[in-house]
Amino acid sequence: MSATVYRVTTLLSSLLHGVPIGTNLAMLHLLFMLLSGRLLESRGAVIPGLAALGLPDDAVRRAWAALAYGRWAVGPLLARWEQQVVAEGRWQPHVHGGYRPVAADGVGFFRPRLQHCATRHYSSQAGKALPALPFGMVARIGSVGEQRLPLPVRLLRAAPDEPSESALQQRVLREAAAVLADDEVLVIDGGFPLAQVLAAGVPRFVVRGAQNCTARRATLPPQKPRGRPRQYGEVVRPLPRTRQGQLIPATPPDRTDSFLVDGYLVRVHCFENLVLSDAKPGAPPFTCLVLFDPRYQAPLLLLTNLPLTGAVAYALYRDRWPIEQWPLSAKQMIGAGRQFVFAPDSRQRLPEVALLAGAILSYLAATAPVLPTGFWDRAPKATPGRLRRVLRRVDYSPLTGLPLHFRKKASPTSHLPKGVLGHRRQKRPDSLDEGLRLAA
Repeated sequence: MSATVYRVTTLLSSLLHGVPIGTNLAMLHLLFMLLSGRLLESRGAVIPGLAALGLPDDAVRRAWAALAYGRWAVGPLLARWEQQVVAEGRWQPHVHGGYRPVAADGVGFFRPRLQHCATRHYSSQAGKALPALPFGMVARIGSVGEQRLPLPVRLLRAAPDEPSESALQQRVLREAAAVLADDEVLVIDGGFPLAQVLAAGVPRFVVRGAQNCTARRATLPPQKPRGRPRQYGEVVRPLPRTRQGQLIPATPPDRTDSFLVDGYLVRVHCFENLVLSDAKPGAPPFTCLVLFDPRYQAPLLLLTNLPLTGAVAYALYRDRWPIEQWPLSAKQMIGAGRQFVFAPDSRQRLPEVALLAGAILSYLAATAPVLPTGFWDRAPKATPGRLRRVLRRVDYSPLTGLPLHFRKKASPTSHLPKGVLGHRRQKRPDSLDEGLRLAA
């Protein structure tokens, strides 16, 4: 067994330590199938991918059954994985201005032909929302050496009683607010409206605002001698806009700032002590920072409830991008973007275990020695794709060195009826939902 395979086996064995006997061995085979890219070769078919590992037929069936009915959940596995990564000490969190970034985002596994799919996710290629299985992601951001890497913390699926995207976003914000430490700040993009962030009670956040964002002052303007007492503050427009051919100028900033990024001077316009455009004084306040980078045509508009400088807010928001690598490794590198499971539980579990495998593959690639794909790869880098190709060439049928509790569960079957007496003869289900419960 090579050093790379031995390290992968050791980490996976420690990760699945708390999984029941029998299910742990089946989940180990399932994770090996994903890490080695067999699902990519089988174009999303689970059973052919497991068979390509060289496993016996009964082991393939047990791994398939563990995916559909096994007693495991992705939440405890993510918590166990976070403990392992922190204990090794190779992953180091980023710190900007005394704050550590925690990113949150959403991802969808598109299933355009899945019948009775109540959830949808926006597709930039189609330009509209398509049937998909959406998930909410929360991860701490750090680095292994010079490579930025997310450390998964939470992975949430859409609730059956509330399948809308806004409901999932609210759950993601609540979970992210619960895991934030005193020195951590939530960093999210414009897909999460600021009203949702404030309603969720996130203690510290940096969120991207829209170009047409408007707000109000958190203080009332001077009262006029006549008329009704004012209840709202003055309107603040960080950027100019055009309406019906008329130019509406931007509000003068409260203060300005500047800093250097890669030799370019970035100017910052700061608007402090603001509330939402439909809120009255006394609502949760926030600060708006408008960053003018000469390398980009449109300015970057950031909203935060912290007293941050432009340089710190810019550095925190740039650390949101590593969370995009998490689903990238699961979809493109492992091949989970295309799936062929249809049972209500399996259709949710396969994306979850694929995202877990994508995070594991990225971390293993960043911490393992650089492995070239072949003689033509003269300048290899620590990427998940190269590690996946190395694991692809390994024969997993004679896998040894596993802990003693990783074995097939010897369940007693002498009391069960055999042969034709063991057939469960029942009527064919009338509804499609009842039939899907019988299939994985």
